[in-house]
Amino acid sequence: MSDKPRILQALRLLPWLEAQLAQDYEVVHLPAEPQARQQFLKEQGADFGLLVTSAAHGIGNDVLEALPKLRMISSFGVGLDKFDLGYIGQRGMALGYTPDVLNDCVADLAFGLMLDIGRRLSQADRYVRAGQWGAPGAPAFPLGFKVSGARLGIVGLGRIGSTIARRASGFDMDVRYHSRKPVADQPWTYEPSLHELARWSDFLVVITSGGAGTHHLIDQSVLDALGSQSFLINVSRGSVVHEAALLSALQDKRIGGAALDVFEREPHVPSDFYSLDNVVMVPHIASATVQTRQAMAQRVLDNLRAHQQGLPLPSSAFAV
Repeated sequence: MSDKPRILQALRLLPWLEAQLAQDYEVVHLPAEPQARQQFLKEQGADFGLLVTSAAHGIGNDVLEALPKLRMISSFGVGLDKFDLGYIGQRGMALGYTPDVLNDCVADLAFGLMLDIGRRLSQADRYVRAGQWGAPGAPAFPLGFKVSGARLGIVGLGRIGSTIARRASGFDMDVRYHSRKPVADQPWTYEPSLHELARWSDFLVVITSGGAGTHHLIDQSVLDALGSQSFLINVSRGSVVHEAALLSALQDKRIGGAALDVFEREPHVPSDFYSLDNVVMVPHIASATVQTRQAMAQRVLDNLRAHQQGLPLPSSAFAV
């Protein structure tokens, strides 16, 4: 029998991370099939003090209740909306996650999406590939929207929102933000009304946290305030944007366009989006670079090791 500590793995993770976990722990995979999972937890649930999962997957209270000796969860990712923080805290469990190491890549993607939807890059690529450039009778390619010097509204000025705001200085953008309250020691203008921020913005970037408190924060009224000449960028959580209201606004051209990294029911994307030229969609890739994913994996390991050594976690969900 192994003398390594046992750890329960809730889903498949990066191969490099799985290999590192296997070096330090006796890794046991939680069955995916519900009946098999229930039987497994009944028989072995009391054997685990450690669990590793991801922000996209989280872990349900039904599983946690079957793990009476669980003391620490290490999550790959920055989102916390798939965890019941109240219950986890009540149980006295530690919850590690991987913020900060992905700030730059999420900010990079936000600007990539702004440039794409504003300057019609994906649409232009399709235009060329279809042989329309210079073809007899082909429509002229439409003009885009200048990003440099534009007005940038940021919904959620946390770690990533602040990184996006700093990036904007290189584009000579005027930046304002909306959060639950003003953020201290920041140079950007605070807008207490989300609707007024949307009305002011050329580009409205959503980078607030997910969860019940922000569910459908960006609804029809916010989209109507944004208007037909402005653009929505979502690099936060799909639940923050009312997807049906967004689809309607795009179809009716009541907003200038949208660029989306996230969706309400990932990986399902409503097929009505597919035919629209005023939306850019990517498959939740904000942190998807080799360097960032490896740094996130390392933070998962660092959080686990700190807990094992009785030290404060490098990144604790209860320190946010």
